[in-house]
Order: sequence, then C-alpha cells, then structure tokens
Amino acid sequence: MTEGVSLKPELGTFGVWLPTRSISPELAARIESLGYGAAWIGGSPDADLSWVDPALAGTTSLQLATGIVNIWSAPASSVAESFQRIETGHPGRFLLGIGVGHPEHTQEYATPYDALVSYPDRLDAALVPTSRRVVAALGPRVLRLAAQRSAGAHPYLSTPEHTAKARELLGGAVYLAPEHKVVLSTSDKEGAEQAREIGRQTVEHYLGLSNYVNNWLRLGFTEADVRKPGSDRLIDAVVAHGTPEVIAGRLREHLDAGADHVAIQVLGGYPEETLLPALTELAGPLGLTAAN
Repeated sequence: MTEGVSLKPELGTFGVWLPTRSISPELAARIESLGYGAAWIGGSPDADLSWVDPALAGTTSLQLATGIVNIWSAPASSVAESFQRIETGHPGRFLLGIGVGHPEHTQEYATPYDALVSYPDRLDAALVPTSRRVVAALGPRVLRLAAQRSAGAHPYLSTPEHTAKARELLGGAVYLAPEHKVVLSTSDKEGAEQAREIGRQTVEHYLGLSNYVNNWLRLGFTEADVRKPGSDRLIDAVVAHGTPEVIAGRLREHLDAGADHVAIQVLGGYPEETLLPALTELAGPLGLTAAN
C-alpha cells in the first residue's frame, strides 16, 4: 500500500457479524433498514459465495463482507471468480475478508503465514483489487501483512486495547474493522452474571485456540485469565454486556482507539430470538439512522 494513500472501503461505522456462512435477502434488508452499514458473514463461507448476489439485490446500500473466507478450504481462483461476478453485478458493495483459520482445526496448517502470503498473489493475478479485501489479523506480523497486501485488518475477539495497538502498527491509511461480541442484559449483578454465562458459551471454545490465547497474553491477560472457562476479566473485555447505552459506549471505545468500523456479534440466540431485537435496541444509542 502506498504511504499516505487511503484505500479504505466505506462500510459505515457499525456493522453486524453473523456466524452463519450466508445471509438471506430478507435478513440483509432488515439489517440495512436499521441503519447498519455492513453484514459480515463468518463461519468460513464456501468459495462460490452464491448467497452474496441475492442479498445485495435485495438491498440498496448495505455492504457485504466475509469474516472470513478460509484460505485452506476456499481456493483463491474460485474466490476470485466469485468476486468478479459479484463486482460486475453490484460494483463496490462486497468486501472480501480472508484468513488462515486455526492451527488446531487444519491439518495443512504447517506454514500458515507463507500460505497467507501466497493467497493474495493469486488474487492479484485474478485482478481482485487490494482495496476490496481485508485480512483477519491479530499479531504484529499478520497485521503488517494486512497493511501491505490488502485494504486493512479485521481482528476477531479483540479489545479496544488491541485496536489501539493495531492502529499504531498499521498507521492511519489502513482500514481497521474489529469484531466485538455483545449481550444485552440488565445492569445489576444478576444481569452481569447471566451475560457472562452467555458469553462463555461462545468464548470458551477459543480458549483452546493458540492464536487467540497468545493475543490475549500479549495484551496483558494472565494464564489464569485464559484458562477455561475464562475469567470474568477476560469475558468482560471481549463481550460487552449491559444496557444498550452501556454496550454502545463500549463499542465506541474501539472507534476512540482508532477503528474505522466495528462489526457487532450479538450472542444469545439467532436470529429472530435475539438478533433483530438487540440490533433494534442498539441502533439508537449507536447513532444509526433507520432507512425510510
């Protein structure tokens, strides 16, 4: 990336992160109507990205992003073909997030950094523009790679403190879009305990994955904090909980630390049970404007 030249995509200030591998046009339209700028689709979507076109066709301004396409399971050539198809039909409305996943889950994970370096080479050859892709990045080495080979970084399960460190390392011209988990709850002790329990149901899985554990240790968490099922201190850091106003304040800490965009993952039920009501309650405190 050229120093001083911004290639930052325009996804608005807040988006929605879904662990679903796809999104329906109906849900995309509801998310857009609440004023969120993007929907990030996790769960390692397939390379054909067949769900993107109908979801974009059913909306007018919502950006779709992958968070992330796994480089081990989605060949770069196939992903590039999908990108070109989407770009032709819906110019400038799709952001390709790529990443290496977890070493514990991938037999081929012998040289993840080298694989992550070569994947953008194949995207370059297929004319997928740097400005329309980001890299899942936590540690300094991959954050630097994200700045060099993409528009920026999409850290997952991070904190505002990590966002500040990432911004310092990346510089101002690079896009930074962390994900943060939320649980709406009451602000009393009982509500906090219930929210932490919901948070642990998701976070505990990542306590067995070295890339996340190492990142938390770099941020100053202790071995006791990152031992399953995770300390209250850790859960409170990576899962915002409380009233919509309290959660909005926590999410804005990422912006204050240098994030361009925050991808919000609602925990505790998907989608109708919790997702849309929670997104509706959060929209006002986040300063979002509902579409007419």
